[in-house]
Amino acid sequence: MSPFEFVTVLISIILGLGITQIMSGIADLIHQWDKTKIYWPHVLWVILVFVLHVQQWWLTYQLRDMVVWRLPFFLFEVLYPISLFILARILFPLTGDETSNDMKVFYFRHYRKFFLLVMILSVLSALENIFIHNLGVAGWLVNLVLFAGLLVVAVKKIKTERLHEAIALLLLTAMTAGIIININEWLITA
Repeated sequence: MSPFEFVTVLISIILGLGITQIMSGIADLIHQWDKTKIYWPHVLWVILVFVLHVQQWWLTYQLRDMVVWRLPFFLFEVLYPISLFILARILFPLTGDETSNDMKVFYFRHYRKFFLLVMILSVLSALENIFIHNLGVAGWLVNLVLFAGLLVVAVKKIKTERLHEAIALLLLTAMTAGIIININEWLITA
């Protein structure tokens, strides 16, 4: 077993647990379908977080050529999947919480927590882009804009529906565009 294979087992487990949280949350909502009111920006967040999990698993393969792993580096690498897992978990009401079947009410009650975790993810992503992937300004500029925008909305407790709809739509659109634009970089080869 190579060092890469060894360390990616734990990363894969954490990402798998996050995906499990998303699928379980969706299944819980479907199970309570007659009592649940769906809010489409929340659905976009669920899709976004799911794709982020898969994207992180996919990008982890870029580290396959590392032959020496140190614990501090690994601990840094595992922070992103851990943050994704927590985000996946808080995207859904706790099982049995009968007061949270209106996903719009649930979203606006918890959006600041979502935003905080996305801000943490953006900082971790920027640090990895700068120090591990050597991407320079391109590695942190988008993350800085994302961080600043979410910070303003969260700190000022802005609950304007149109703004939250635009944020969810913009984030999912930006992620999709990034994947399409960089389609030839999203390769796994032997």
